[in-house]
Amino acid sequence: MHDKRKRSAGELGFNGLLFLGSLILLWNAYKISGFESLSSPGSLPMAVAFAMVVSSGLILLENFRTPDRDGTVFLRDILPPVIIVMMLFIAGYAVLLVPLGFLPTSFLFLFLSILYLQRGGLVFAVSVSLFALICVYVVFRVIFTVLMPAGIVPEGEILAAIGRFFGGAN
Repeated sequence: MHDKRKRSAGELGFNGLLFLGSLILLWNAYKISGFESLSSPGSLPMAVAFAMVVSSGLILLENFRTPDRDGTVFLRDILPPVIIVMMLFIAGYAVLLVPLGFLPTSFLFLFLSILYLQRGGLVFAVSVSLFALICVYVVFRVIFTVLMPAGIVPEGEILAAIGRFFGGAN
């Protein structure tokens, strides 16, 4: 017996976007150096983008040939409201990161995410957010000295004061 595969909700649109993105990547790879020779700077990106165009085109063609849909509903099974809300939280995080800085934006993101996903109390959301933020800050800012957007928190002054406290003044 041969089962025919059925198309899920949103699959045709996603594959169409994938094919369009592959075409755009192929065009941008071509703009690097044209099609001069096999050793030109754009030849490898063009080969990879061409493979993407061919494979995504074949998948899109197969999707057009499968008219039957399975029982999935896009906003229930593929992109439920919880995913949409988290995507909005992430977009808000990206927008607020530079003006507010790492510490307040990360705390706000963690707090709102935990509060929304846990549907628990404020004390739990605040304590978990603070603990996670302190751990991330210590590992990346103090140990690995990764620079993060300072924003409204005078982070340099705080770190200098902590250093003076632990290092002592001579």
